[in-house]
Amino acid sequence: MENKQEKQIHPFIDKRVEDYCANHHSNHSEILQELDRQTHLKFVKPHMVSSAWQGEFLMLICKMLKPKRILEIGTFSGYATTCFALATDDDCKIDTIEALREYEPFLVKNFTANKVIDKINLHFGQGLEVIPTLKNKYDLIFLDAEKIHYPNYYPLLVEKLNKGGILIADNILWYGKVALDNCNDNDTQAIRLFNDLISQDERMESLIIPIRDGLVVSRRR
Repeated sequence: MENKQEKQIHPFIDKRVEDYCANHHSNHSEILQELDRQTHLKFVKPHMVSSAWQGEFLMLICKMLKPKRILEIGTFSGYATTCFALATDDDCKIDTIEALREYEPFLVKNFTANKVIDKINLHFGQGLEVIPTLKNKYDLIFLDAEKIHYPNYYPLLVEKLNKGGILIADNILWYGKVALDNCNDNDTQAIRLFNDLISQDERMESLIIPIRDGLVVSRRR
């Protein structure tokens, strides 16, 4: 019997429609355009940066929710962090966790140059170890770290989320592999489990949006 290998489902919509959507959002700030450029020049895996399309989505969420405290897991080049800082009031504080301390000089330089450093608390280390040390609860949490650990992050993050708070997780469709029976690598299985946990949790109301590699947006009841 012929074995028909399913192909990855990406992009999730017709590329022409995806490109149209990506080209029809509000004008992204020059600060973020330059940060994207610097990321592509100086980082080994620049594709990990949030796109302008996704960045505008995160900023709109901030402007509607008006969070006072934000937690981000996976700082990378600080693009999403800067989106949060630019889109929130002056009294908002952002805790962001990055595993690689080697990114610190780049992050501090850019946060300082963009005049958002006073809103940001940088933490270095493994998120699963850092999160329990944080004393705050949060109005908005953004998860974009190692996919294999997503299910382990979930119970920690729900407990850190205020009532009415929003949890957003990135790469939740994993290039479409979550929907394919023949894709069973560890990352894919971990993301599937995370999606099951969050969709079945009666404390949360959730949906998945196929922006780029998929975002889950979930509100704590």
